[in-house]
Amino acid sequence: MEVYHGRPADPDGRLPKELAVYDLLDELAISYERVDHRALMTIADCDEVDATLDIRICKNLFLCNHQKTSFYLLMMPGTKKFVTKEVSHRIGSARLSFADESYMEEFLNITPGSVSIMGLMNDAGNRVQLLIDREVAESEYVGCHPCVNTSSLKLRTQDVLTKFLPAVHHAYQILDL
Repeated sequence: MEVYHGRPADPDGRLPKELAVYDLLDELAISYERVDHRALMTIADCDEVDATLDIRICKNLFLCNHQKTSFYLLMMPGTKKFVTKEVSHRIGSARLSFADESYMEEFLNITPGSVSIMGLMNDAGNRVQLLIDREVAESEYVGCHPCVNTSSLKLRTQDVLTKFLPAVHHAYQILDL
C-alpha cells in the first residue's frame, strides 16, 4: 500500500463523489495523505490502512431515532463498543438504531461501508447531526474514507473541525462515551 499526498494524479476510474471530496479539501487548503486499497466494509478490515497511515480509522455509524425524524453520524474509535442506550441518553433522544441505507444515500450520497464525515458535504439540508466521541475529537489525526471505501484519508483533526465542518455548515457535539 502506497501513501500519496493529495488527490490522485489520474482521475480515471474515480467516482465524482470521491473527486468532489478532493476538490473541497484542496479548496479549503486542507492537506491530507491518502492510500488506495480494496473495498473495506468494516472497521476490522482497516488494520493495514491504519498501519500504513499511522492512524486509527474512525468507526462511523449512521443512526436515527425510532420515528426516523432525526439522523446522526457518530464518529468513535473503532475499538470502542457502540452502546445504543448510552448514546441515546447522552443526546436526549429516544433509542437510536441504524438508519436505512436509503437515507444514507439521500442525505450523504454514500453507501454502506463508505460512511464518513466527508459525506456531510452532500447534506445541504443539514438533516444529519454530527456526534464525535471526545477521544476522536482530541486526537491529532482522523482517518476516514472520501465517500468511497476504496481509498482512505489521514487529515488533521483540527482542520476537520475548524475548516471542513464550517465550510459544509455542520456543527458537532462531543460525547464522552
